[in-house]
Amino acid sequence: MAQQVNGAVELAGRAPSMADVAAAAGVSHQTVSRVLNDVGGVRPGTRDRVLAAIKELGYRRNNAARMLATNKSGRIGMISAHLALHGPSRIAVSVQAAGHREGYDVSLVDVEDYSAAALGGAVNRLLDEAVEAIVIGVAHRQALTQVVALDLPVPIVVVQGVTEGQTMAAGIDQEAGARLAVDHLLDLGHRRVAHLGGPLDWIEAGLRRAGWRQAHEQRRMLPGPELTGDWSARSGYEAGRLIADDPDVTAVFAANDSMALGLLHALHESGRRVPEDVSVVGFDDEPESAYFWPGLTTVSQEFSLLGQRAIELTMRALDGEPEPSIGLIRPELVVRDSTSSPSA
Repeated sequence: MAQQVNGAVELAGRAPSMADVAAAAGVSHQTVSRVLNDVGGVRPGTRDRVLAAIKELGYRRNNAARMLATNKSGRIGMISAHLALHGPSRIAVSVQAAGHREGYDVSLVDVEDYSAAALGGAVNRLLDEAVEAIVIGVAHRQALTQVVALDLPVPIVVVQGVTEGQTMAAGIDQEAGARLAVDHLLDLGHRRVAHLGGPLDWIEAGLRRAGWRQAHEQRRMLPGPELTGDWSARSGYEAGRLIADDPDVTAVFAANDSMALGLLHALHESGRRVPEDVSVVGFDDEPESAYFWPGLTTVSQEFSLLGQRAIELTMRALDGEPEPSIGLIRPELVVRDSTSSPSA
């Protein structure tokens, strides 16, 4: 006999189970699981009945019991950094969404200190939660080397700073994206494309720089001048003031959209027109980039697909596949109004 206890229903002296929810809603155990994990394929009316039964019975998941029964926690860990930046934040969101679709919770740890002790502490926090695998979204050379070198009892999948052929890693081809940007400018007739790069302790900044150089080398052309920022619009503005003073620069490839925004501001402020005097291409295709003035030509990265591939690799590793690999995602160039042929 069921009775109400503290807002929940107690059944014969025990807490309600998933089977009780299924019986109350008139559905299968699998349907309740799909509703709890927010997986598609459940009709709205059926979902409503399940949610009503959960509320009426006061059902709560018992993760400890689930882990004892299956020897699995249903949890994946993720270590990330610089979540205030567009790329890292979108990667974290995409991994969490893809993990959720597979029925896994994703525990996110944001690190600011890249010492071995700090990274080891982040790993230990996740292992204390009995995660089944860890996804690494840290693009600093030193940090990534230290984390991957750890001897851990769970699989590690890397999602930033990834190069072709790397196992246990899902990534976007940064060099190919940079070549798309620079080839576009060279095809328009610009002769030497300047580069506003990101901090060189970031692997992806180095890969984008390499793509910029490769695009010139393939045409036996010398690249334009090179400046380095810190991913911020302010650093782009400061670099833009220097670029504005160089009349020989007619095109710039910026390593992210935020620096491109600062660059555009500096060029406008100096009286150099975009794109008539200087063409500008960014990288990331942030949601605001289409609304810069002028709209920014940029390289788009498919972060949602990156999250799917990271979780796919994780599932393959958990199924026992040794060192699974997957190809890099090729980015796309989005052409807007910030680029044109150089003026006479």
